[in-house]
Amino acid sequence: MRTRQRASQLGLLLLASQVFQVGLDNIPPVTLAVLALNVYLYMFPAAPLMQACVSVQQAYWFNDWRRLVLSPLHHMDDWHLYFNMVSFLWKGIRLEQRLGGAWFVYLLSVFSLLTGLVYLVLEAALTQLTQDQSYSMTCAVGFSGVLFALKVLNNHYHPGGVTNVMGIPVSNQYASWVELVLIHITSPGTSFVGHLSGILVGLLYTSGPLKTIMKRCAEIVTSNGYNSRPGANYNSSGFSGYSGTGGGYSGYHQHAPDYTTNRSASYSGGLTEEEQLETAIRNSLNDGQSSRRGAPPPYGFNLSDEARAEEIRWRRMRRFDS
Repeated sequence: MRTRQRASQLGLLLLASQVFQVGLDNIPPVTLAVLALNVYLYMFPAAPLMQACVSVQQAYWFNDWRRLVLSPLHHMDDWHLYFNMVSFLWKGIRLEQRLGGAWFVYLLSVFSLLTGLVYLVLEAALTQLTQDQSYSMTCAVGFSGVLFALKVLNNHYHPGGVTNVMGIPVSNQYASWVELVLIHITSPGTSFVGHLSGILVGLLYTSGPLKTIMKRCAEIVTSNGYNSRPGANYNSSGFSGYSGTGGGYSGYHQHAPDYTTNRSASYSGGLTEEEQLETAIRNSLNDGQSSRRGAPPPYGFNLSDEARAEEIRWRRMRRFDS
């Protein structure tokens, strides 16, 4: 999240170069779609920046909660967009491949909203602690708060490694915190509270209850959706929802229709008894002809060639008489 603006379009060219260098085929669909959406909204904003940024004053005091949705998807300038999207490109590739596209969309949606909410809570708390109304009026915009949450998640899935933060090798365990401080020192216009909000949301997912809550909500929504489908049956274990690594569903079974109860109806085809008798005799003659051509004897009988047709016809007729 940033609060300053520079005029240039070089960032867009560098971003396009970076994307094509990676290769469109190597970028998972959700990551590519979110990146494209951010670029589109930079070029064609859904609202002016001052109406898209989020602050306690605008969101809470003036009840403009749509800013929670708009603020992560808008950027101050092309460099702001470039740095955020390049960072998202690499994080998105790794996380979407691990979690799966559906869960990654869900994760991004929750992280975007929660980062904004935590930002509002922290700014309101600072306002109360310092009695400084400027905290409530500070308006932030950008995807970097979500990126810090994704950074925490990515480091959680790859523990023990080392991240290069501005040329300084830092353990993944502390990389997010070191980057938070260094960015604030080197770029004073960035939103320290916005970035901190992202870290806290990431920790809520990796070390707190957020992941469990998201799973439960996903199970409720998807199971209700599947229960409404006609012909769908569930076993006793019910619907298991998502696995921890973005796996699919289990416990859902859709049984094929049982045709065994309609065998008599399908055999008679609505024929009368006389028509059924004629059909049986005709089939008997056909069976006899096929037997003469070397076909295996029907019903297990081993008849001579001369008596086979008459014997089969006689037995078929006895069956209908009984």
